[in-house]
Amino acid sequence: MSTRTDDNDNAIVGTEPAATSSGAEVDDKGRPLAIVPATVPWLEFTVFVAVAVILAWLVCLPLWLSGEGLGNPLLVQVSGMAMMFTPLIAVVVAMLLQRRHTGETLASIVRYLGIWPLRPFGRVLGMAALAFFGIFVLVAVAYLLGAAFGWMQVDLLGLSGFKAQLAQLPGLDEVPVALAVIGYLVIMALGSLLNVIVAFGEEVGWRGWLLTSLRPLGTWPALLIVGVIWGLWHAPLILLGYNFSRPDITGLAFMVGGCIMTGILFGWLRLRTGSVWPAVAAHAALNGSAGMLLGLFIDGSASAPDMALVSFLGVSGWIVSAIAIAVLFATGQFRKQPELGFKRPKAPAPVAPPAPAVPPASDAQPMAPGEQASPATSPVAPHDDAL
Repeated sequence: MSTRTDDNDNAIVGTEPAATSSGAEVDDKGRPLAIVPATVPWLEFTVFVAVAVILAWLVCLPLWLSGEGLGNPLLVQVSGMAMMFTPLIAVVVAMLLQRRHTGETLASIVRYLGIWPLRPFGRVLGMAALAFFGIFVLVAVAYLLGAAFGWMQVDLLGLSGFKAQLAQLPGLDEVPVALAVIGYLVIMALGSLLNVIVAFGEEVGWRGWLLTSLRPLGTWPALLIVGVIWGLWHAPLILLGYNFSRPDITGLAFMVGGCIMTGILFGWLRLRTGSVWPAVAAHAALNGSAGMLLGLFIDGSASAPDMALVSFLGVSGWIVSAIAIAVLFATGQFRKQPELGFKRPKAPAPVAPPAPAVPPASDAQPMAPGEQASPATSPVAPHDDAL
């Protein structure tokens, strides 16, 4: 199997696909391989946003009606997980409408959403791993930056905050700290992997369908609009004090800012690979590591920090994300937006026609004396044709 990359960094695997009369590449069912629609499907966009937002409020309604707000951790967990699948439901509704309403032939659903195929496999898998572990690093750097600005106190040598957590767990006070830290990080990584399931529910909506549908507006308008909508969608939890302990419009404003900055990074992963899975990996890693890394770094004797300043969705994270975005922009990474590769059945190898049989020289019959060779067999042209 051969793989090549065209001038736009589009990975192409196998033989060439079929082409329409306009030159557009299509699959074996006549669907275009390119995922970007000709125009923004505004009707479907409106339906998608409405369904995602309304369902988010509905699944969080028990938190508002119970009178406990965030006081019931189990209910918060259940509502939060259910909320993360509302963009997936919105995708189903929007795509059903889109496939019936538009006269444009679109790419296959899984290709449009960046779910499948996983080609080129190395690029998709490599970027997913980079996103997963890279987010751990960026979250840690955000906390350290918050400490550098004096917004929180950390204890990286004594690990007093971490030891205070161990003391609350029976039987772990005798475990060596180094071993406990290793186990803690392993649990964090495994928990992040489990978060892939719920993170997919969100990312297939935000970076799968919504970003793809808005790309006719241009890369940066699409990224910014997705970030704003993503942040506002969190309102049912944020207005209860989730994430920033600011149950008001300021908490929602911080969330919108964090989702814009983080959404640009997640969106770059989607655009740079053509696949939604690296963004899913990054989202899962963020959800699984933000709280646990804070517990590892924080000074046990210090007061709780203002998460609007020190978290990855807060001001510290904005700065870290801005630096990462600037580096990507300066190196031209936002200009490289490949499609997912494709694979077509290999054409059968051409069969060479059989060579005409030539009798061996030993089998040639000698000519009789005085017999003249015919023009067809004589190596010398007839005399009247000679020049």
